[in-house]
Amino acid sequence: MSVEIGKLAPDFTLENQDGKQISLSDYKGKNVVLYFYPKDMTPGCTTQACDFRDSHEAFEQEDTVILGISPDPIEQHQKFIEKHGLPFELLADTEQEASTLYDVWKLKKMFGKEFYGIERSTFIIDKDGILQKEDRKVKVKGHIDETLEFVKEMVEGGIQ
Repeated sequence: MSVEIGKLAPDFTLENQDGKQISLSDYKGKNVVLYFYPKDMTPGCTTQACDFRDSHEAFEQEDTVILGISPDPIEQHQKFIEKHGLPFELLADTEQEASTLYDVWKLKKMFGKEFYGIERSTFIIDKDGILQKEDRKVKVKGHIDETLEFVKEMVEGGIQ
């Protein structure tokens, strides 16, 4: 299955920070901001998570749920949530199931070394489970504001 705007977003089931099985399809009837990030507790990922935290109420007002996904285990997600007071679920994609479905598990290069990891990406899914927008190779600064603006336009424009 591939990810395509205007098509049904691929469903998956992963454990959240509490070990509970969460499926994307559990959120049918709500808009979903699904964001993939490389690693808990790193500077860019912390900034991104805290920006989503700070805008959480605004997303809720648009009937939108935020789900964060990284390859970190649930214990690491618990620490990340507790340390930064994150009010949304983080899902553990330790086997790269969702990351592969959404084609964000990529070969990366840093300091002359190659390794596989998450390409920071965000997917906006409407109440019917249809992918409305994808952002790949996300730069953290300003991204949450752009995402919220798109969600507001989507809701006001009746893309549901």
